[in-house]
Amino acid sequence: MKSISGKNWEEIKLSKRSIEKVKIDQNLNDIQSKLIISRNFSKEEVFLIKNKINFTNPFLHKGDFLSAFRLLKKNISENNKILIIGDYDVDGCLSTSLLVKFLNFNKSKVNFYIPDRFKDGYGADLNLTKRLIHKYNPKLVIFLDCGSSSHSAIKYLKSKNISSLIIDHHNTLIPYPLSNVFINPKKDVDYKNYDYLCTTFITYMFIDLYIKLDKSKYLLEDDQIYVLLATIADVMPLRGINKILAVNVIKNFDINKNFIFKNLFKILNIKKKLEINDLAFKIAPLLNSAGRLENANMIVEMLTTKSKTNIIKIISKIYNLNNQRKLIEKRILDKFDFDNLYNQKGVITIYSPNIHEGVIGIIASRIKEYCNKPCIVFTNSGNLLKGSARSTFDFNIGEYINKALNKEIIIKGGGHNLAAGITILKKNLDKFKEFINTYYEKNENLNKNIYFSKLSLNSINKNFFNQINLLGPYGNKNIDPAFLIENIKIIKTQIIKDRFISCFIKKDKKIVKAMSFNHLKSKISYSILNSNSNFDIIIKIKDNRWNDKSSIELEIIDLIKNTNKT
Repeated sequence: MKSISGKNWEEIKLSKRSIEKVKIDQNLNDIQSKLIISRNFSKEEVFLIKNKINFTNPFLHKGDFLSAFRLLKKNISENNKILIIGDYDVDGCLSTSLLVKFLNFNKSKVNFYIPDRFKDGYGADLNLTKRLIHKYNPKLVIFLDCGSSSHSAIKYLKSKNISSLIIDHHNTLIPYPLSNVFINPKKDVDYKNYDYLCTTFITYMFIDLYIKLDKSKYLLEDDQIYVLLATIADVMPLRGINKILAVNVIKNFDINKNFIFKNLFKILNIKKKLEINDLAFKIAPLLNSAGRLENANMIVEMLTTKSKTNIIKIISKIYNLNNQRKLIEKRILDKFDFDNLYNQKGVITIYSPNIHEGVIGIIASRIKEYCNKPCIVFTNSGNLLKGSARSTFDFNIGEYINKALNKEIIIKGGGHNLAAGITILKKNLDKFKEFINTYYEKNENLNKNIYFSKLSLNSINKNFFNQINLLGPYGNKNIDPAFLIENIKIIKTQIIKDRFISCFIKKDKKIVKAMSFNHLKSKISYSILNSNSNFDIIIKIKDNRWNDKSSIELEIIDLIKNTNKT
């Protein structure tokens, strides 16, 4: 079934017998049972639907983690200087903050540095490492959310008799960096089944292990909100331990006990209980704006300082930076023809020499979301090109960029399944395109657009939403389900903030409020605003909360032309 945007939609097909079995065994409805089967929920995840589970630390007896404990313990005991180098995204800043706070509690001599996107580039390369060693003179360097491809930097540290610890989750290739300890679930190790965790979660688990082995009195549980924020910001799968974390934090988080979040909510005018979407679409972009437009070290400062005045100043600063980022993003996106981009074969690759380097990742993400295809956006950076990649769930962009780095097609690069950064010579851009598309064309599972079931507009109500919501929180690998509603009319359209469309969906006498977040230049938006035709519509069901009031709202994902008239 081809849509207005050119996507092919199909209903997921499952055995009626298997659906009925889950329905009876778990006392669930058809849609809930269908979701559980299609997403291959574990017994623990099914149990979590109606029960509480506390996650346990799966790394307590893993060799890498025990070696890291001994290394850090030795350096703390000897009162050695410790330097932490983190990535400039949310995951890098939050993992750095967690470890800085823990080391400060232990009265360690710790310094941290988050690379400047514009001056230093991505990751911890040799030149940056040399400069930081000269400045801080540490005996131990800890790389957080980076380091998995920093071979030259690690070799340099060894030559200077400086110990190194890497805690990362980005793709890595053999031979691994020769650090004293290298924690990464992407390695071929006994904990590789936890490769869906972000660096902040792995760091949290490492600190938890340290606390238990050292019998420390450090209180760590309150930091779970930051682990969840990093998990959401890095688009990690909300499955397994991540799902348990999300359920527990969302249920138990008390904003009045967290000064930072209380003030983030205040400046963002959020007047309701914390939800996953607040972390994904409001808090995470705010924190990311520091590294995109200025310097992300202010985020670590905000999360580790004891000065409430400094915290409020930094929150105000990043709020203004994020507003600037939105304006820059809109100006750039308004220049693109999204429907032509959709028709581009292979991985969508854009080179635009004057795009602001700090927003190329966001631009790639927006295009990826609309076209349902991986997108890489390149811009000029001195004599080189810098690129930011965003991918779909079924194409591991980080793995292929690592392979390109190994083949010396690119100068620098790294990332994970859904996102990566690249530095490349301009003359090698076409070679890189050919390389990445060779892998893309081999992927058999690309561009599948699945809806779960047909619904009548009359069946959509608060009770139905609550039943579906039991299987959340929704996110990567557990996305909120899309449904098909046939033969509807779209009425009372209105453009909001020059970016979104508010409207109502009507069938017979039933009317439900809806929103479209598709780009205003897209065929979907054009059809919503200008067509009097009837449509079949792909939607997701949302709970619109404001001031503790709740109402059902539909999110328009796509439209299919319908020739039937009401």
